[in-house]
Amino acid sequence: MSTNETKGTALVTGASSGIGAIYADRLAKRGYDLILVARNRDRLTTLAQRITDETGRSVEVVAADLNDKADLARVESTLRTDASITLLVNNAGVGGAGPLLSSDVEKMDAMIQLDVVALTRLTYAVAPAFVARGAGTIVNIASIVAISPEMLNGVYGGAKAFVLAFSQSLQHELGAKGVRIQAVLPGATATEFWDIAGLPVHNLPAAIVMSAENLVDAALVGLDQGEVVTIPPLADKAGWDVYEAARLAMAGKLSSAQPAARYGIAPAKAA
Repeated sequence: MSTNETKGTALVTGASSGIGAIYADRLAKRGYDLILVARNRDRLTTLAQRITDETGRSVEVVAADLNDKADLARVESTLRTDASITLLVNNAGVGGAGPLLSSDVEKMDAMIQLDVVALTRLTYAVAPAFVARGAGTIVNIASIVAISPEMLNGVYGGAKAFVLAFSQSLQHELGAKGVRIQAVLPGATATEFWDIAGLPVHNLPAAIVMSAENLVDAALVGLDQGEVVTIPPLADKAGWDVYEAARLAMAGKLSSAQPAARYGIAPAKAA
C-alpha cells in the first residue's frame, strides 16, 4: 500500500518491535513520513526498509537509549528543531509484574526514568512548536494499570497513572490551542513486554490478550473519533464516561478550609 498524501512526520519511540513497530507501519500507510527511535538499530533498519518498500514514505532511523541522557537529548533536539514533525507517539516503556518488595529498586528507578521522565521530556520538547503552529498530535501509551494499579507491579502502575494524568493535563492546557492529545490504555497485549516483565504472555488466558495489530488499529480509530482516553478492550465506552464524570464531579469538593465533618474536628477559631 502506498500513498502520496503527506501528513508530516511522525516520531515513534520504542519502534523496533511490538506496538511501536505497528504504529510505524500504520502511520506510514496513513501518509506520514517517520522517525523511528529505539535501541536496536538492526531491527529499526529492517523495519524502515520494509515500510519504505511498501509505502514509499521516508523513514529515518535513530538508534537511541532513552535512559541515556545524551541519547535522550539528541531526540529532544530533533523534536524541537524538525518543523516537519506533526505527531509524537510516546510508546517506549518497560514494565514489571512482580510484587514491590521482591523488585530490584534500581530496575524500578530505570522504569520511572523511561516511562515517566523520558516521556515528559520528549513531550516538553515538541509541545511548544505544536502550540506555535496551532496543530500537532501527541499520543502517549499508558496502560490499564493506570486505573487498576493492583493488577501488576505498583511502580509500573504508578508510572502509567502519571502518563494518564499528564495526558489529561495536556488536554486541559493545550486542547484549545490546536494540539491533539490521546492517552492509550492497552490491556494485556501480545508483545515482548511480558517476557521482559517476567511473566511470559503464554501464562495469561488467551481470551484477555489482544494482538498488537488490533490494539494499534483500535487506538487509531479512537484518535480519529477524538477520544482523549482510548481503552481498546473496554466494550462499553459508557463505563469510562461514568468513571470520568465521577472524577470531574469530585474535583470541586477536594479543597476546603475545614476538615470534613466525618473526622469530628472542631473548626479552627479565627486568629
